[in-house]
Amino acid sequence: MELFKDKYTPELIERTGKLLQQFHPTLDTQRFRDLVFAEGWDTLEFKARIRRITLALTEVLPTRYEDALQIIEQAAPDMRGVEYLFVPDYIEVNGLEPEHYALSMKYLTVFTPYSSSEFAVRPFIERYPIETMKHLMEWTGSSNEHIRRLASEGSRPRLPWGSKLRSLVSDPSPALPILHALKQDESLYVRKSVANHLNDISKDHPDLVLDLASTWYGQHEHTDWIVRHACRSLLKQGHVQALRLFGYLEQDAIHIEHLTLAQETVAIGEELHFSFDVVNESGEAQMLRIEYEMGYMKANGKQAPKRFKCSDKVYPPGRTRVTTKQSFKVITTRKYYAGLHTLTIIVNGAEIAAASFVVEV
Repeated sequence: MELFKDKYTPELIERTGKLLQQFHPTLDTQRFRDLVFAEGWDTLEFKARIRRITLALTEVLPTRYEDALQIIEQAAPDMRGVEYLFVPDYIEVNGLEPEHYALSMKYLTVFTPYSSSEFAVRPFIERYPIETMKHLMEWTGSSNEHIRRLASEGSRPRLPWGSKLRSLVSDPSPALPILHALKQDESLYVRKSVANHLNDISKDHPDLVLDLASTWYGQHEHTDWIVRHACRSLLKQGHVQALRLFGYLEQDAIHIEHLTLAQETVAIGEELHFSFDVVNESGEAQMLRIEYEMGYMKANGKQAPKRFKCSDKVYPPGRTRVTTKQSFKVITTRKYYAGLHTLTIIVNGAEIAAASFVVEV
């Protein structure tokens, strides 16, 4: 599997240099390449490689900030995708001083449709919070979905790969008008960002998100999608208010029977197949959120839980058989250890049934 850092091949750097050289003929493409692949390159991870390329660009482009931005702007339509995050990063590195602020705000929106400015805008929020949040609010009215998304994504308090916005982690209220403005956005791309933003907030202020969700839910189909996606972490945690909001009530008449594992031992790289019966004795159809939790053995000999969604639908009265599986294929985000593991079935936030199995290396 290709890692993000591996996208920065000599061919990509060569192509970037030549693209920029079209609009700045004196650009030394060989020097640019040498600066990028200087000592230590092989040890750099994704974000560090982005910064190395940015610093190399700073050396070979004009020293006057506006002149450099105009050159990059002309080449930007041919530099699209996550691998070109060094384009907005150029603004973060070179445009944070007060005299460059207005130009930086302009070019963050120029570049974001090609390669998102969500990371580059964050230092501006930290250094100029009032002014920058005003700009983000203005961006919510843009006709370009990439710019509208930037308003939400750039101000997420806990953006993955991005610096944590500690002030918004502590008090997310300055960003709430942005989310309100986008809560019925026609673009799924934007709505996903709003939902993810709210999910970030829920990790520190669950009551705030639940109060907002209760107010928003039922207003519009776009907003309903946002609310449900925003509450996913709270639902995984079995938060009672979140479960009730979406109709997942405690069910004394719901039982899990005949939880069966296809095998008692699973080797790393294999799949664990399992099945169970959902027994609805209420006499009426019931809305059920069924999850399963894997108790993964860790290096310290203790189990660490990880919850997965199994189904989310209306179950009729009577008995319904559910069959599913969980992969133990090696992935970069999880390491498996040999030993006793636990499988737990959870219905509407309540643990109903459990079984154990062994993982072998």
